[in-house]
Amino acid sequence: MATTKQPAAKKAAAKKPAAKTAAPKAAKATAAKTAAMSSAAKKPAAKAEAKQTANAGFMKPMTPSAALAAVIGSKPIPRTEVTKKLWDYIKAKNLQDPDNKRQINADAALKEVFGKPSVSMFEMTKLVGNHLS
Repeated sequence: MATTKQPAAKKAAAKKPAAKTAAPKAAKATAAKTAAMSSAAKKPAAKAEAKQTANAGFMKPMTPSAALAAVIGSKPIPRTEVTKKLWDYIKAKNLQDPDNKRQINADAALKEVFGKPSVSMFEMTKLVGNHLS
């Protein structure tokens, strides 16, 4: 039994050096291609990053309607801040449905904004957009 294990070990040992010699050549070729591609890709990416700017329309202060101003205040603020203030109000008043956290149960002030007693959080931003100018 011991003799059958030794030839198998010799065959496996013979195969390993052949695999090791082929792998470094392939790795070197792949590394060279990757280095060439990454250096070429870095140059246009640097130009693209310099051209990107923040969307000024997205951060433009918007004036809330009277109904929305009762909830978040009358000072003009960007849409992102309107959403943050609405969520602060909703969480402070515990207006999320306990079973489905995506559903908002409106109180008297929010009913004027939403126009219905309950809305989903995805529908909320659409309804609030109608109250910004």
